[in-house]
Amino acid sequence: MLTPNFPKKSLGQHFLKDKNICAKIVKALNLEPEDTVLEIGPGRGALTFLLEESPYRYFFALEKDWDLCLVLRQELPFLNLICADGLFFDWKRLNRFKKLKLVGNLPYNVASPLLWNIFGELFSYELAVFMVQKEVAERIVAKPGNKQYGLLSVWLQFFSKPKVLFSVPPGVFFPPPKVYSSVLVFYPRQVEISTGEKKSLQKCLKVVFQQRRKQLQKILYNYLGYKVEEELESLNLDPKVRPEALSGEDFFRLALKFF
Repeated sequence: MLTPNFPKKSLGQHFLKDKNICAKIVKALNLEPEDTVLEIGPGRGALTFLLEESPYRYFFALEKDWDLCLVLRQELPFLNLICADGLFFDWKRLNRFKKLKLVGNLPYNVASPLLWNIFGELFSYELAVFMVQKEVAERIVAKPGNKQYGLLSVWLQFFSKPKVLFSVPPGVFFPPPKVYSSVLVFYPRQVEISTGEKKSLQKCLKVVFQQRRKQLQKILYNYLGYKVEEELESLNLDPKVRPEALSGEDFFRLALKFF
């Protein structure tokens, strides 16, 4: 195991230390000899050591903390390690890999924007297994009509098929967080969408969910400056519906029409 490197609160670090949880996460990847594996945020290497012992074709890791990068390079000199911030990483670069699988215990403070970027840019992957704060996991898998259903739910479910695998108690981390975590698996959805359409969808979601308690017709009137009842009805959408009742496909049609 790696030598201690005290977690940095500013980076939202909570290092996984339980071998059984690590083994369950690696098992969920269902690794095969032809797989390419990317670990995001290896931290002190709890998952990394297990992944190193697993079957794969190519394995590399992405870590933001330069202090941890130095330790990882000492302990795992053959690890293909990228020292970079995942929030600014070009995830489209990974679409060239076949049989790509992603895994990681994501920092609480950046998990949502990180997942937003990954699944908005990456489409050529087999599956991804990520651990996040339990509350975030519940938002990710929430369905229309659920009070937790929101911008993140729509975006991630539009580009992927997320499923909660199991919950994780605070005691398996160092330092222990104040809340539970959850491990999710994401499978790709085959979505045909251009870069321009993706930007329109993103803008649509942000505009609409800023006023999530209002009726859709009022939200669009405030944004566009004119009434859209007839146009909404032409899209088979109730003008009086509220954002939390709309599906990802509904939002996509709205984006193409108005944004």
